[in-house]
Amino acid sequence: MSASRARRRDVAIVSFAQLPPVRRDTARDETELVQPVVTAALRQAGLTRQDIGFTVSGSCDYLIGRPFSFVTALDGVAPWPPIAESHVEMDGAWALYEAWVRLQQGDVDTALIYAYGKSSLGDLPAVLTMQLDPYYLAPLGIDAVSLAALQARALLDSGRATERDLAVVAAARRGGAVAELLATPYLVAPLRRHDCPPISDGACAVVLAAGDAARRHARPAWIRGIDHRVEPHQLGSRDLTRSTSTAIAAEHAGVATIGPIDVAELHAPFSHQELILRDALGLGAEVAVNPSGGALVANPMMVAGLTRLGEAAARIHDGRARNAVAHATSGPCLQQNLVCVLSSEVAS
Repeated sequence: MSASRARRRDVAIVSFAQLPPVRRDTARDETELVQPVVTAALRQAGLTRQDIGFTVSGSCDYLIGRPFSFVTALDGVAPWPPIAESHVEMDGAWALYEAWVRLQQGDVDTALIYAYGKSSLGDLPAVLTMQLDPYYLAPLGIDAVSLAALQARALLDSGRATERDLAVVAAARRGGAVAELLATPYLVAPLRRHDCPPISDGACAVVLAAGDAARRHARPAWIRGIDHRVEPHQLGSRDLTRSTSTAIAAEHAGVATIGPIDVAELHAPFSHQELILRDALGLGAEVAVNPSGGALVANPMMVAGLTRLGEAAARIHDGRARNAVAHATSGPCLQQNLVCVLSSEVAS
């Protein structure tokens, strides 16, 4: 379902809360990660748990290391009396998409979305190998950083970027002088440590509201378009230097028609991926890209994509932006991509 088709119900992000991401959170389990962000998002929206019509979460049991961890996490929502609830084994951005679709049905006006992840519980680059094709790619044992390096090398060899361009992105997100970054050793050539995301644990929550329920808020971030697309599973079947699925999702979400874009929050775990995404979205130099720091600063798995939507919405909530684009990705080398267009103005 794409927001570009027939008239849709007006839905907005009305609140966003997140835990400060840390390298390793040994003090909290799933429930303790979820509870504070859910409480904060509801308080910010001026709602109680009983006011929520639909609840949906994004997480990964394999990452956490125990079956049905998402059921345990529900205790952080206090789901009694019983609630209407769903779960996606995916980044929370896709949970938000499900909630947006659910609100289009018209029988509920509010939705709570939350996501959590503890990347520190195992060897994350190796764990992510499990999402590859089980017959041809996974047996190679290639880890996520090496796959990203393969993509970066293809981009550099195409002539559309240089190692200095990668360092400029890293310096803008993480700080430091470009020359000093270029002098550091490779982690997996051509990527250096500053080109790669940190291991992070964290959680975040978002509240959606539709129609009059959203208009009660001072400055809702209206979802003017949202769409997601996927690339072929086999890496050799696609051009790794371009993100065709992001470009298609952007077209269907209406990135080109929303008007001047002030802020873009891009889920680019690796520095070269920000360059690929900027090109796919057609973003010019006038757009503030990842003012939050993006995934190069904090990349809690299953959370970082939803965080991009929340961070973009937060800049509309406080008046720093009028129009914003948020992007989320999942899978190796930007395999799956979601694009959401947000605005301070509801569609006419």
